[in-house]
Amino acid sequence: MKRKDFIKSAAVLSASSIVYQHKTFANPSSVLKVGLIGANGMGWSNLTAILKVEDVVCTAICDVDENVLNKRVDELEKRNIKVKKYIDYKDLLKDADVDAVIIGTPDHWHCLIMVDAVAAGKHVYVEKPLGNSIKECEVMVAAGQKHNKIVQVGQWQRSQQHFRDAMDFVHSGKLGKIRLVKAWAYQGWMKSIPVKPDSATPQGVHYDKWLGPAVQRPFNPNRFHFDFRWFWDYAGGLMTDWGVHMLDFALIGMKVSNPVSIMATGGKFAYPDDAAETPDSLTTVFQFDDFYLQWEQANGIDLGPHGKDHGVSFIGNNGTLLVNRAGWEVLPEKGRMDAVPHQPSKDNGLEKHMVNFVGAIRKNDKSLLNAPVEAGAHIAILSQMGNVAYRTGKKLYWDTEKRRFTDEEANKYLVASYNNGYQLPSV
Repeated sequence: MKRKDFIKSAAVLSASSIVYQHKTFANPSSVLKVGLIGANGMGWSNLTAILKVEDVVCTAICDVDENVLNKRVDELEKRNIKVKKYIDYKDLLKDADVDAVIIGTPDHWHCLIMVDAVAAGKHVYVEKPLGNSIKECEVMVAAGQKHNKIVQVGQWQRSQQHFRDAMDFVHSGKLGKIRLVKAWAYQGWMKSIPVKPDSATPQGVHYDKWLGPAVQRPFNPNRFHFDFRWFWDYAGGLMTDWGVHMLDFALIGMKVSNPVSIMATGGKFAYPDDAAETPDSLTTVFQFDDFYLQWEQANGIDLGPHGKDHGVSFIGNNGTLLVNRAGWEVLPEKGRMDAVPHQPSKDNGLEKHMVNFVGAIRKNDKSLLNAPVEAGAHIAILSQMGNVAYRTGKKLYWDTEKRRFTDEEANKYLVASYNNGYQLPSV
């Protein structure tokens, strides 16, 4: 090729397309550049799913554990994906080469990072539960609305077709009067966490940045990475880990909002002497105007209601609909309706959830989201109510107008504890 022809061709190329991470995009403006904050567990799963969406690239990764950070960067490099590394999420938010962020951190960081992200002009995909307290959820909703950014919550089952089909059947009225809804998570794979002594912080871990607003404590391996969810400082146990998924569909099916009352009982009955703080066995009852919702959780066993380790059942006068991640079915009351055989799941909910998120960003239309921030807040708040009822040991009543419990002891749990100079964001 002659030099002048090469220059001419290069000029055309630079004007009409870009080469990014060894992929060519004809229309640079269509490329969505994503940054990941919290690269372990679900954060990594989320990134893997969103990279399957057309014209989406990863440009940056942030994690306070350099061991995780370097591992993920290496894995991406093997796929010819080059990214920038950050330890402080605020540095990533300053990066003009990031359009949207995925927040895959422990729960106690969700609120601060999400509020900062939308204020920085980034769209957000935030893991469930949305917030670590009722007040955090309210602040996050206000931030999303104020900055008018696209915020999708990781309630990915909302994007699965079989869950939608099951809800359509519930809404059809064929089950008759529904007087009781059950939601549960029996998790046999969740074993006991042996008590371990405090230890030196592992090399490469920026522990102060991991703690953030949580209570200052010595490093303990039991509280780090996956098992953080069993400690009140950072999360809410199975109620906010699995409850937000299952209870979400109980509310969708019954088309309800706030309960009249909440009560809960349970404890550490499976592993009474292990290191976890949150209950491994719990039953919570949410009373609504004309039905009640029962949540059950149990670690170490799998045989929940109907022999299923997780699910939601709508118990009507004519029959019971069962739905979980595997599919749905209807068990009829004798002579009152026809059975519906098992309808299996046929799609990947997480991948469809990411397609939905990206689509809403590209059309700049929050109404397209399957799990907007308001929906994530709604179910996270209900789950937090259940935990507050357990921690107080009282039957609680919620004042919808005042956004408070009628019990002052319970109201102490409305706001998560903020420490180490951090404060609940003001929007």
